[in-house]
Amino acid sequence: MVNQNGSIGTKFLTVAIIAIVIGSIVVSGAFYTVRSGEKALVFTWGEITSVSDEGLHFKIPIMQTISKVDIRTQKAEAPAQAASKNMQIVSTVLTLNYHLDQVKLRELYSTVGLDVENKIIAARIQETVKAVVARYAAEELLTMREQVKNEISESLTRQLLDYNIIVDAGGVQITNFDFSKGFNEAIEDKQVAEQKALTAKNNLERIKVEADQKIAQARGEAESIRIQADAIRAQGGKDYVNLKSIEKWNGQLPTYMGGNAPIPFLDVR
Repeated sequence: MVNQNGSIGTKFLTVAIIAIVIGSIVVSGAFYTVRSGEKALVFTWGEITSVSDEGLHFKIPIMQTISKVDIRTQKAEAPAQAASKNMQIVSTVLTLNYHLDQVKLRELYSTVGLDVENKIIAARIQETVKAVVARYAAEELLTMREQVKNEISESLTRQLLDYNIIVDAGGVQITNFDFSKGFNEAIEDKQVAEQKALTAKNNLERIKVEADQKIAQARGEAESIRIQADAIRAQGGKDYVNLKSIEKWNGQLPTYMGGNAPIPFLDVR
């Protein structure tokens, strides 16, 4: 009898322990935590019934499940290839910073799911780059890159908003446009030619300026001579020159190259 009671007691204890363990598992599975920067979609028998904010929450075991969603800024990057207005093939890589509209997570999940980069963003990037690049000639893409980027950004922002995806301010970045090898060589040759032309133009301008300076200098010297000649004539001509010579005379008479006889200086009459 004792053994039978002991056996029953042991079985009861085992069942109790199992029940406690199962209960603990069930109870622990009834709670979930949503961290900062997340939202949780709550599904009841597979259908979205609510969206939970950050914090500790309760769900009905078995009946309810959750799916956590990151609502912080995400980064998507996609290569894109398009043809310019003058039919040059252009390749680039576009980077997009975005976040999901947390107010419309239920609608977003119901329409496209949560894999928005592969299902929505990559395709929109391709289409938008093709549409915008086709408006510009290849050379314009180089000189008007900022305008091209702004047009792509505005178009993507409008399109993705229809899917409850919000593009961050300044969230669109484009790497350098890459062209075919032949086009790159043509651009380089053109730049070299333009540089040579600019150098030749600058040299011509320099020569012209130098010539103008020489002409101005010659005119100045001629004007100076004319003024001096007018002054001499106004002061009596030859007599004035002799007077100025006397004023500058050091008292010594010049001599001939071959002798010691002085050269007469004054015109003695």
